Amino acid sequence: MFQYVINKFFYGFLTLFGVVTVIFFLFNVLPGDPARMMLDQREDTEQLQNIRKKYGFDKPIFTQYLYYLNDVSLLSFHSTNVNDYTFLTDGKYKAQKIISIKTVHVVVKYPYLRTSFQKNGKNVSEVISETLPNTAILATFAMLIALLLGIVMGILSALYKDTFFDKIIAVISTLGMSVPSFFSAILFAWFFGFILHEYTGLEMTGSLYEVDNFGNGMYIQWKNLILPVIVLGIRPLAVVIQLMRNSLLETLNHDYIRTAKAKGLTAYQVIKIHALKNSLNPVITAISGWFASMLAGAVFIEYIFNWNGLGKEIVNSLNTLDLPVIMGTVLVVATLFIVINILVDVIYSWLDPRIKIN
Repeated sequence: MFQYVINKFFYGFLTLFGVVTVIFFLFNVLPGDPARMMLDQREDTEQLQNIRKKYGFDKPIFTQYLYYLNDVSLLSFHSTNVNDYTFLTDGKYKAQKIISIKTVHVVVKYPYLRTSFQKNGKNVSEVISETLPNTAILATFAMLIALLLGIVMGILSALYKDTFFDKIIAVISTLGMSVPSFFSAILFAWFFGFILHEYTGLEMTGSLYEVDNFGNGMYIQWKNLILPVIVLGIRPLAVVIQLMRNSLLETLNHDYIRTAKAKGLTAYQVIKIHALKNSLNPVITAISGWFASMLAGAVFIEYIFNWNGLGKEIVNSLNTLDLPVIMGTVLVVATLFIVINILVDVIYSWLDPRIKIN
């Protein structure tokens, strides 16, 4: 198991290296001067030169690429000459020096995602740390609802196969998979947040944290979580229902299930002890992909409900061409996908011992 996890992380590292390379060259071929983007309308010739020198924008593109790799890596090399390009001159970031080789420090540090072009030089990692928890809360609640309801409804649908109840659940899951998320978000916001506002008390838009009207700081508004969670959970709920139903029906046809029934076990005992665990593999596959996508940012849903999460931040950064924020979020999202996939593979081996990890 340990060797398997190490191999997975190695291949994950290679994947991240490819992602870093692609996003760097993709966004650095865009027209426009990054130094001018950072200074907006306040630039003059001297300021532009200082910015280009500080961030290495005056260097050849391949040299800039090496600088970027140096910034985002955990182990990096930095010159002791303050006139050279180095993030250490900003004085904001802590790094643990390992060794000095002549005029170069070898240090261990957190990945440096650089600073935003549009947020007064704010560190990109700070921008992500402020928005990612909101998206994580939204995604976690949505996935929990989709998983719990989906498994229960999938089991009931399989037990009452071809009945009216089964057909109703099939219609609901089909609608859930076919209706676009942005349309569902608009519909739910209009109907429950506007038409039925007097009865539901829900707002059309709102984030997890709101500012107190009397200037007493920020407070958590849990009711703003309800509509985005429901809308975000509709599609994975529909997928989980169908996967759970089909997988359970297939499992119930196996010989060991018939043997369990012949021994006198009730339907509840057969499903709980024998069938459920072996039917969860396709469900785990589905929810791992959905959860990673949700953490990447439910872009349309967050933007429509004005939820201050990673998805909304990505849209705003695209509108303002805030390249460091876009590049940083893509890198974080890729890391999340890799870690979640490794965890899912480990869970597979626990759910089904027949799956061998090499």
